[in-house]
Amino acid sequence: MSKKVLIATVKPFAPAAVEGIREVLTKAGYELSVLEKYESQDELIAAVADVDAMIIRSDKATKEVIEAAKNLKVIVRAGAGFDNIDCAACTERGVVAMNTPGQNSNAVAELALGMMVFLARNGFNGKAGSELKGKKIGIHAYGNVGRNVGRVAKGFGMEVYAFDPFMSKEQIEEAGAIAIETVEELYSTCDYVSLHIPANVHTKGSINYDLVNRMPKGGVLVNTARKEVIDEAGLVKLMADRDDIKYISDVAPDNAAEYAQFDGRYFFTPKKMGAQTAEANINAGIAGANQIVNFIENGDEKFRVNK
Repeated sequence: MSKKVLIATVKPFAPAAVEGIREVLTKAGYELSVLEKYESQDELIAAVADVDAMIIRSDKATKEVIEAAKNLKVIVRAGAGFDNIDCAACTERGVVAMNTPGQNSNAVAELALGMMVFLARNGFNGKAGSELKGKKIGIHAYGNVGRNVGRVAKGFGMEVYAFDPFMSKEQIEEAGAIAIETVEELYSTCDYVSLHIPANVHTKGSINYDLVNRMPKGGVLVNTARKEVIDEAGLVKLMADRDDIKYISDVAPDNAAEYAQFDGRYFFTPKKMGAQTAEANINAGIAGANQIVNFIENGDEKFRVNK
């Protein structure tokens, strides 16, 4: 009996990505089912009843979903973040949860720099702005996305600094950035800080008033990570106290209306767009399909994210 794989995406993959996934799975002798633009979790729960594997994007793989998928062996989040998967429920049910790190990295990096240019040029309103060349950019977490941000930033002539508690000074410098020893020093040093930390119990709300207040005059905070890592009330207070601080985010915060008072000093995308390119879409989807086949056929758990 062939294995059944479900693509469950409220925000669908590009057609080329679905065809690429289908090609990988068909070659392996697997059956593909597709659930797109569904309107309720009940639809997802019904769709997982007999699947052996799932590929999702920003979809919520809750405990209820995991428990309803009686045959589920592996679930892959097509992207780097995996906070939308209940990893504890996966572990409890013996399900392997994976992500596809690196597949969206260039897309997110290009968006981060694009938003920096947009804000530096005053939203292209015709008034004089500033250049990125010669500015210091601090990369908060120097993983796949962070390193791509550094690469693109160097093309603009920026000085690239990085802080990552999970990397040594030598590793950071070998990857092309000037290593900073503490997160406080990163913010004190850099004109721009680009966030690439995950949202977890240690990081949620950690980007707060005191930390961002360390930034030099004209400092710009760039968030293409998760909105949950920002202390939203603290940042609004800081921007009220300091009329030189600017904020760019790839997804509007819950208190977005409060930023209206800071005209010209902020920009939020209408929805999370970091991975919204045709190339990233295809890369992450096909990577997810290959990881499912490699896990089921060969036991390959390389990108496992649950214990």
